[in-house]
Amino acid sequence: MAALICEVVYRGIFQKNLAARITRGIVLSARKSGRWGIAFGRYGDSPQRNGIPAKDFAIVADTKEELEQNMARYEPKHVDVTIAVDDTLSKGVESWAWYGLQPINRLTVPNGTLLMTSLQSFDSLLKDIHKKDAPYKLALLRAKASFSGLWVYKEDHTEVRILGALAKIAPSFLTLDAVGQAIREMEWGSDLKVESAKKAYERLESREVKLTEGNAEIPYSFEMPKWWEMREGVTIPAIPVGKPKEDGKGYVPERNPYFKKFTTRTMRPVVDFDTCVKCTLCWIQCPDSCFDVMPDGTYDANMEACCGCGVCEAVCPVEHCITMVNESVFDDNASQWEMWRKDKSAYKVWMTSKIGDKNATVRSHGFRFRGQYEQELEKNLDGGGVEIAAGIPGENAQHKTIKG
Repeated sequence: MAALICEVVYRGIFQKNLAARITRGIVLSARKSGRWGIAFGRYGDSPQRNGIPAKDFAIVADTKEELEQNMARYEPKHVDVTIAVDDTLSKGVESWAWYGLQPINRLTVPNGTLLMTSLQSFDSLLKDIHKKDAPYKLALLRAKASFSGLWVYKEDHTEVRILGALAKIAPSFLTLDAVGQAIREMEWGSDLKVESAKKAYERLESREVKLTEGNAEIPYSFEMPKWWEMREGVTIPAIPVGKPKEDGKGYVPERNPYFKKFTTRTMRPVVDFDTCVKCTLCWIQCPDSCFDVMPDGTYDANMEACCGCGVCEAVCPVEHCITMVNESVFDDNASQWEMWRKDKSAYKVWMTSKIGDKNATVRSHGFRFRGQYEQELEKNLDGGGVEIAAGIPGENAQHKTIKG
């Protein structure tokens, strides 16, 4: 093997800086080993949007010629290591909505590695990760998903832990010494982060995934229009403005029939229609126009269009009127407003059970309130100490706090 190709799959906005640091760190570490490398991003149909999966790539080669050969493609078609910085991505990604839902390990070569940040067990993750037609390795860094956003960087050492893990996964391209040298020379480097990389190297967990293991479901997909089905000319029909509901009351925005991002949604809004003050903020601020205006002036989130970014919850002025709830507790994309209209008492019971589940309402990505990151940093770093977990919390879990 004369080249190492890595992809970093992350959630737009919230992990943008994290992904850039990882790919840059891979290239600089490779340079310390005398190799050539390049890091670059790839935008989807809605670049860097809230929570929408996006990708960065890093290519490392033995020679400059080998690197140029691998760069002569729009993007890599196969990768040696897939890095998922958020385990909610394990059920698949739709970084290009034209493709529909794609397995997280789709580009991973046979016997390649899927590296994931997670506190879950291997078996739990494999319930979501799709089966592959060749064996590969699943490697786990025991930590929570890091949300290093566009506006703030969360110094939880995720980027250097991943570099340390890669030194163990691909030692012929990235040595631990080279990783340490690169970290010290980067503007965000320190001896403390070098120690974090070493701990990740020592504590990385990995096992082979067999052909029989994984989620057997066929990923949801969308059919792309064929070129011969397109009308003549260079114009493309715009999305219509929208139309009133059938009874003339209410309004439904028109939506692009191809871009359906709900397939990688990890949370969805649950609306308390009884407390809605009809302020219009969720409807106006939703980046995907996913709210329908209902006949009574309230707003129903269309789950075929909602990507789960959480903007509606953030802008709603009424406490608990909109609550983001984990996608795993829902069975379909049915209308919440229709459920409420038919039986308000039954809807109240249903809604209370969803928003009352404390595990389901913990944010899996995104922001909830101003100052959230600062509070998390103070709790996680404990005044300058970085806690590095060696395993899943519980029996035999080992923790060590390194003071800077």
